[in-house]
Amino acid sequence: MMRGNYLKHGGGGAARYSNRGVRPVRFWHTIFRLFGYMERDKWGVFFSLIIAAVSVILSVQAPKILGQATTVVAQGMTASTGINFDKVASILVTVSIIYGISFVFGVLQQQIMTRISQRTVYRLRRQFKGKMAKLPVSYYDAHQNGDIMSRMINDMDNIAGTLNQTLIQVVTSALQFIGVVYFMLSISWVLALVAFVTVPLALILVRVIAPMSQKFFFEQQKNLGLLNDQIEENYAGHTIIKTFNHQAKAQADFDAQNEKFYKSAWKAQFVSTLIFPTMRFLNNLDYLAMAVVGGIRVVNGQVNIGDVQAMLQYTNQFSQPITNMSNLINTIQATTASAERIFEVFDEPEMINPPAAADIQTDDLIRFDDVAFSYEPDQPLMTDVSLEVKEGQMIALVGPTGAGKTTTINLLERFYDTTGGSIRLHGRDTKAISREELRSHMAMVLQETWLFTGTIRENLCYGKADATEKEMLRASKMAHADEFITTLPQGYDTVLNEEASNISQGQRQLLTIARAFLADPEILILDEATSSVDTRTEKMIQDAMSRLLKGRTSFVVAHRLSTIRDASHILVINHGNIVEQGTHKSLLAAGGMYADLYNSQFA
Repeated sequence: MMRGNYLKHGGGGAARYSNRGVRPVRFWHTIFRLFGYMERDKWGVFFSLIIAAVSVILSVQAPKILGQATTVVAQGMTASTGINFDKVASILVTVSIIYGISFVFGVLQQQIMTRISQRTVYRLRRQFKGKMAKLPVSYYDAHQNGDIMSRMINDMDNIAGTLNQTLIQVVTSALQFIGVVYFMLSISWVLALVAFVTVPLALILVRVIAPMSQKFFFEQQKNLGLLNDQIEENYAGHTIIKTFNHQAKAQADFDAQNEKFYKSAWKAQFVSTLIFPTMRFLNNLDYLAMAVVGGIRVVNGQVNIGDVQAMLQYTNQFSQPITNMSNLINTIQATTASAERIFEVFDEPEMINPPAAADIQTDDLIRFDDVAFSYEPDQPLMTDVSLEVKEGQMIALVGPTGAGKTTTINLLERFYDTTGGSIRLHGRDTKAISREELRSHMAMVLQETWLFTGTIRENLCYGKADATEKEMLRASKMAHADEFITTLPQGYDTVLNEEASNISQGQRQLLTIARAFLADPEILILDEATSSVDTRTEKMIQDAMSRLLKGRTSFVVAHRLSTIRDASHILVINHGNIVEQGTHKSLLAAGGMYADLYNSQFA
């Protein structure tokens, strides 16, 4: 019935992988769906695009106007009338105003798009967080924590950056290219053709280098993720590595992975930097050809010197949109892939409330009626389980590893729903009770402790936010946690670090038990809760529990059979079903599976 290692705990390494180089499967569908989240800000986006377009048009027009000033100066120097400084000043003022307006519009557009992009990602994050609360536990079982974190953080950041910069850059780069081409043709189509000669070379360059760079960057990020995983694993297990004298092996593995990362990073950085100097080289060739051809045409009186100056400026601007667009293509591809990964989560089926059985009158607190369950439709695990639990009873679940003890608890708390039969609380089918209401009757202490970064006081009150100081101290003393807490320098105000590694595993377990006591639940669930404490502390906890469990129902999953000798009812579970049940004495006398398990521990 239990899944064994089916539950996977994802590491942080997966969160470090990049989507660079990953191409989306449904590109346009994802793009339109992403833009749907900007529906509320569509007028802001439209206005931002308009002012961005005006800013580009003005800035592209400036070189042609500025060239007129050069022409006026050149004509004045050759004419007897002298330079018309008033006209030059008027042209310079006009250009200054154009640049000023372009600057203001650019800043305004950037501010608007920054707010819109952040609001869009804010909506995505809220929906993502809400979705995670609605997904069944099976989703978390099948996906690594690092992968989920990567979608929530890295993929969201990719989208935010793209919406903020790329959307506007696509429009401005296209307008800049069109504007530069238009003004170059309006000045001299012959000189414009000189500039256009390198366009095919630039396009070929982009088509060759960009995919190569994309592939190498993907390899770099993949090797970086593997390297970080290896470092994290080595630091987490450094004691084991030293115990088994594997330092040399660990160092060799690190050196090999570090070498792979170095080679892939070197290639990625080298190839990515090739495009800019190469484009600059082609641009310089354009500039040189424009200067030579333009000079000849000026000498022949075919064009004004100011127009040649403007053409030289446009030549510098000509390759920039091509380079920008080549980079934006990769960015858009990676961002669309990020959006797809987020939308995959949004499209996951949520928890459902299957039809519930009718209420019945019963004196039982909890009742299993012909319960069946399977994780996979064609692989039944639990076939026909019936159980009646009275208030105040201590129900112990024992059996070999993977027999199904924890799965029974999962069904009780509705982490999974039964596929047949029903589980009732006070006569009501738990399917008719919301998960939040159902779990408010219960508190759970797991074998794996979970404490967050904060004070011990805050961790204890996690189960009951409005607990008084007296209630907290009472729960701590009953769990025998008060003894070690008071020896700490700051006592209950001691701050636990990440993973609470500044206290021992046994002490962490005592805190989780005290937290469950403080919650004062109707039903207490202990899943191997004493597995990490010493024998003396275990006995103390059992004594405290015997007092605390009066009038309270409890389910105890135990491998240490010494902890459940006084249980009201012991269920022996194997292959998902109850094979034996009774008290400690009756099961020993029966000489069955329980007796074998007990004798294997205390023979």
